[in-house]
Amino acid sequence: MTTLTRTNSSVDESVFFQRYQRQASQTDSAWLQSIRKSGIDRFTMSGYPTRRDEEWRFTPIGAITETVFTEPSHHESSLIKSDLTGLPFGDLGGTTLVFIDGKFSSNLSTIGDFETGVVVDNLSSVLENSPAAVQPYLTKLSQKDGGVFTAINAAVFDDGAFIFIPDHKVVEETINLLYISSQHSSPVASFPRNLIVAGSNSQATIVETYIGLAESVYLTSPVTEVFVGESAIVDHYKLQQESLTAYHLGTMNVTLAKSSVFSSHGITLGGSISRNDISAYLGGEYAECTLNGLYLANGRRIVDNHTTIDHAVPNCPSHEVYKGILTDNSRGVFNGKIFVREDAQKTDAKQTNKTLLLSDGAQIYTKPQLEIFADDVRCTHGATIGQLDNDQLFYLQARGIGKEDARNLLVYAFASDVINKIKVESARAQLDKQLFQQLAKVQSYDEPEHEFSEDA
Repeated sequence: MTTLTRTNSSVDESVFFQRYQRQASQTDSAWLQSIRKSGIDRFTMSGYPTRRDEEWRFTPIGAITETVFTEPSHHESSLIKSDLTGLPFGDLGGTTLVFIDGKFSSNLSTIGDFETGVVVDNLSSVLENSPAAVQPYLTKLSQKDGGVFTAINAAVFDDGAFIFIPDHKVVEETINLLYISSQHSSPVASFPRNLIVAGSNSQATIVETYIGLAESVYLTSPVTEVFVGESAIVDHYKLQQESLTAYHLGTMNVTLAKSSVFSSHGITLGGSISRNDISAYLGGEYAECTLNGLYLANGRRIVDNHTTIDHAVPNCPSHEVYKGILTDNSRGVFNGKIFVREDAQKTDAKQTNKTLLLSDGAQIYTKPQLEIFADDVRCTHGATIGQLDNDQLFYLQARGIGKEDARNLLVYAFASDVINKIKVESARAQLDKQLFQQLAKVQSYDEPEHEFSEDA
């Protein structure tokens, strides 16, 4: 059976991808074959990252690279639409494209009526029926980021979502992309690909959700590319509640045109090892970017957030707030980079990382970075690490609130400024529920250990 694991030589790795390419080339056009070949070449050249790579220094992925992952056996899911309401973030209302193990499920999806020109469809169908619609955009952003798992995704992706909002169109209802990983007897890997294009003066709200049905081992490695046109507004949310024995390695690349507004709010509640790489390029004057994140980890879980905001032109503000809640022996990583290029005068960039450590064994590695090559800017960054305030706990308990409830209220208050920025009411309500549920049993997980040695 074909595997998605690294073998002892890079030659063997390229042999796998060449085999995959031959299979895909039966239907792929020449330009898509070129994309896959480029991904193969980039991965073969670099191989998997190790702890010696600065960008992966605090996140060992030996548990991933040493696991034999197979391709999911795509069969019709036994789920029915009504089952989605019982899943975390499974029913947020509006249009919902549902993917099972990375493959589109028409039976579970609900697609509303959109204005002429608006496209909300699965990517494999568009590649088959209207490839010219995606060719100008697909992989144009992600090819530049140099990420190994982005390269693998380009080589082997099978399906995902394509959202196209034409100029001057406003999509009122939320567009949901729901990725469900089902139960398998052996580890599987899926590589979803999402492409979002918002034309000038358009507006849309998009929610990406990743959940697991069972505590099985699997890898989800999605790539999302977002093109925000001139004066367009895109509100983006990513909700991740994978299996606690699963791995999630996600990438998002965004480019902003003049006077556009893009915001993304990432919530990480699941996964044994989770990593989110986000890169935003502000290429048009007066563009505005907001990146916010909230993550909760316990056991020996690892959550890694790497963000980059690139200010290339003048008069662009950016805002970034990431908050982490860590307990037991979990580990958090935050690496936030802000680049201000020489021509990007009048840049106003703010970055904050705050982490709440609820146990002596929890750890956070935080590295906020500013690289400024312009002289007329306002840029700030900072990181704080702390524990719950005993005086505040005592105050709540003195008013009849139990210790655990008081603790959970303080933790929720810490997270609330990120949660309150979520404009999709159904998502915010379910996040409240999931957060309190996890806080109530935060000590109860029995996680597999990760090797933290320098050579992991």
